[in-house]
Formats: sequence, structure tokens, C-alpha cells
Amino acid sequence: MKLEQEREDLQKRVMQYADDIQKDEIKACKKVKWMIQRFYSDLHQVTEPEYPFFVDWNELLKFNRWAGMFKHTKGVLAGEHIKLTDYQLFLAANIFCFKRKSTGFRRFREAYIQVARKNAKSQFLAIVLSFVAFLSEEQEEIYISCWTRDQSNLVYNEVLAQIDKVEMLKGKYSDSYNMIRVVKNGSIIKALSQEARKTGEGTNPSVAVLDEYKDNQTNELKETQQTGMLARKSPLLTTITTAGLDLSVPCYSDYEYFSDILNPDKDTENDEIFVAIYELDEGDDVNDESNWIKANPIVATYERGVEALRSALKQAQEQPEKMRSFLTKNMNMWLSQSESGYMDLSKWNACKIKTTEKMTTLVEGWSIYAGMDLSMTTDLTSVGIVAVRGGKFRVFQHSFMPSEKYKERMSKDKVRYDLFVEGGFLTLTDGEIVDYRFVKKWILDFFNSSSIRELGYDKWNATHIAQELEAEGVPVVEIPQSIAQLSIPTKEFREAIYSGKVEHFGDPLLKWALGNAVLKMDEQENVMVGKKVSKNRIDPVAAVINAYARAMYDNQKIDLNEYILGDNFSF
Repeated sequence: MKLEQEREDLQKRVMQYADDIQKDEIKACKKVKWMIQRFYSDLHQVTEPEYPFFVDWNELLKFNRWAGMFKHTKGVLAGEHIKLTDYQLFLAANIFCFKRKSTGFRRFREAYIQVARKNAKSQFLAIVLSFVAFLSEEQEEIYISCWTRDQSNLVYNEVLAQIDKVEMLKGKYSDSYNMIRVVKNGSIIKALSQEARKTGEGTNPSVAVLDEYKDNQTNELKETQQTGMLARKSPLLTTITTAGLDLSVPCYSDYEYFSDILNPDKDTENDEIFVAIYELDEGDDVNDESNWIKANPIVATYERGVEALRSALKQAQEQPEKMRSFLTKNMNMWLSQSESGYMDLSKWNACKIKTTEKMTTLVEGWSIYAGMDLSMTTDLTSVGIVAVRGGKFRVFQHSFMPSEKYKERMSKDKVRYDLFVEGGFLTLTDGEIVDYRFVKKWILDFFNSSSIRELGYDKWNATHIAQELEAEGVPVVEIPQSIAQLSIPTKEFREAIYSGKVEHFGDPLLKWALGNAVLKMDEQENVMVGKKVSKNRIDPVAAVINAYARAMYDNQKIDLNEYILGDNFSF
């Protein structure tokens, strides 16, 4: 009877939390309200015979009791037993209680949780991992995957610190070679990192954690874990992160997709993914302390936490360069890398079109302009293509890097150039310097198949190859690399993207370069993307802007027959 009452009390707490958000008793962002709306919709359907899921509230009882064995390891509550908040109970109820009627396995194979820092992310993850590892009847393989070894070890060490203090667990696990092994069922918990080139390739994970996924420059870790989970009965991939300043990372693309899953006005559905996004809404006043709970479901509920947020905000207001960090880390808002960042990547993402056709096919009948950015011979060299027709621009690039230097560049830049090679966006040339013969051949092959109206180049380091290409019949035009000369095409290219006049094909190398690009400005407010002020490499962007500097002056004649027959025409 006592267990039944305890289970009912926990269920009431979860339902009360959802009800308080729905009735605005707890202030919440629109995505949390959508999450609650989705939760209620799921609960209303579980009694329907054709609905494939049911709710097992006993799992919440077990999870809460398991969590209650542990003590806080840090902060003012260190040494006290953990008491899960209503927010944490709600997450656990969704992740563990929804099950399939046909098998009894967990419904959700993936959970995405985005919340501001210092809201007990590592603590909650540690409880989830030990709960599965120790109480499962199967031999679980659990991996903590992060970009850096230090980040992976944060959650691993939290698991170890929690279980080490529980007398009942003494002798029931071992910890050696940075791996926890449960004696009873052979389950393991292990930390991996991309930095150490340990991705879990060849493993068979049942539970995988991607902690602070916003720091991952590629989705290799996630894809490796997902592939290994295919044979598992109840796999769980948990991504838990705070927002960041780099909109080119895979996490931001996932964030957009998961937001669409929650949005009732979108057709995107996925019954196997649980989504919880706690953030400030666009337009919220960051100075209004009542808004802080939207991103801080724990920190903003007690005075010490609110005081810490006040202090962080005050410092950000006194040192404006810290404001963007405050908004991302403490208010969980995705922002561009810097105030002078060239591109809002959400606008760039909106210009993507899906296609499996070759680039040359996609620009047939278009006016084509090319641009070169021949940087230092040991670095990235790029060719940009801008095709014009009927007021639209189709954009792509191809880059080159010396084969004997690119592994060194991967290590130094912390960028997976090898994935760009595999995707066909980057060519490795022989030797330690870029062999411009490869660049010349690529341009000539493209010219012969598609015809280039003009090729823009910088005479400082491309005069020789420009002369050779001109001798082969390619029309070349010098593009002076001064801020006065590049300001108009730089601004116009961005405006074309923001107004939806640009189309691209999802080139990750070009997107990464756009995310790196930072503007420099003179006293007359002329701008250009600056290599010295930009984070990492921007050569593909520079090449595209060189092409756009000529493409923007194309006469852009419109085929009236095509326009009238197109989707955009109406009376």
C-alpha cells in the first residue's frame, strides 16, 4: 500500500507540473508549452486500443527511489540526499514510463534535452546511466560521448561519485581502466571522446549520452552510436546540451528538427523522440527576472540560483562582450558566433534545396560565374560558383588542400576535413602544397561542361593561373580585394540570402566557412569578410563572394513562359 501511495504521489507531481505550465502558474517558453501539449495528447490516447503505447508509472517509482540513494556531490547541497525536482521527474516519466504495448520496450529511442547550464544536467544523466546499468536484466553497454575527453569524464566521474557513496552498492561494481562494470549483469559504463579519436565504432550500445553536443563539429559520434544501437531492444540515445554560438554545428540542425517535432503547426512527427527545450522566447526581456525560469527550471527556483544569474547578467551588462555568452549559457539561446558575424545561419539553412542531381545539371540554362580564392599554398584553396536565372542565385563551391598537410590541419583546426573529402566537397592534391594544376583542371572541366561567363580572381596570388585559364578561353576578371570594392557584393550576397533569392545544396564545408566568417568595417561602414578576424577558415566564402561580385550584375532576363508556368505565378 505504501508503494502504491508513493507511486500515485509521484504521478500527481508530474501531472501538477504539467498542469501548472499549461495554466501559466509556471512561466514557460512556447516550446515547453508545446512539449506539455504533446504529453497530454499522448496520455489521452493511451486508452485507445489502436494507440501503440501505454504508461508504466512503476518505472517512475523505481527511478525516484534509485535517485534517492545518492547524494549531491557539489555545491551548497553537497552531502545531502538527492530529491528530484518536478522538472526532473517529468523528464524521467517521459523517458522511462512510456512503453510499447506490443513488446513492453521503451517508446522513446532518443531524448533531446536542451537547458541552460547549472541546471543539474550531469547529475540527472549520471542517475539515468546507473539506473539502466544496475537494474537491467540485460548486459547493457553505456557510452558517454563528447567532443573532448574532459567533458566525457564529467558525467563518468559524476556516476562514480554517486555510486561510491552508497553502502548497498559496495562490491557490486568495479572501476578500472576508466570503465565501470556491474558485477550482477556485466553491464558497462564508459567515456568516449572525439578528441581522442574514440567514437565507439564497432560497439553495441544500449544507452549513449551526447553531453554538450553543441561542441561537436561533426555528427560522427551520434551516427556511430545510432548505428550500433540497431540490434538493441530498448536503446536510448540521450542528447543533453546548452545552446551555443556556432549555428553550423550538427546540434543546431538537430535543434531545428526537434523544435519542429514539438510545433503543433508543423507536420513533422516522430513518436520515438522525446524533446525538451527550455529557453527564452524571441523578444523576451532578459532583464525581467520572471523570464529566467523559462531556461532555468532548477536554478531560477531558489534564491542562491537567482542571485548567481543576477551576478552573471550584471557582469555581462558591464562588459558587453560577455553578453552573448550569458544569453547562450544562462538563457539557452542559440546565437551567431559574434556581433560582427557575417551570416545568420538559420537564414542560410532556409535556402537549402534537396536534390540528388549533379551540380552541373542543376545549373543548366543558368548564367554561371566563378570566383577563386587562392590562399597560401599549404592552406585551403577554393573555387566558388554562382549561377543566375530569373532573379535566383544557385551557389556552391569546391575546395582543395594538400594531402600531406590535411591531417595536420585536422588536428590544428579541430575540423574533420576528411568528411568533406568523402562528401565530394574537398579535393586533396598531391604533396605538401596545393597543386594548382588540380584547381585549373577542375575549373576547365566545369567550364567545358557548363560554360563560365566570367571568373573573378585576386591578382595578388592568382595572376599566373588566371592567365593560363584565359589562354584556354575562360573569361577572367580581376576582383580587387579591398574593403571598398568588396563591400557591395558582400552586403548584397547576404541580402539575397535573407530575402530567399539564394539556393544551395547543403554543402557542409561552405556552411562551416560561413559560420566562421566575421566582418571587418571601415569608417564609411564598408564591410568585407576578414580572414584575420574570422574564426577558422573562410576561403570558400571568399571564393563565392568573388563570383557573386560579377553575378550580381547579370541582366537576369526572365523566361516569361517558364515564369507563367511556375508555382509562383498567379493573377
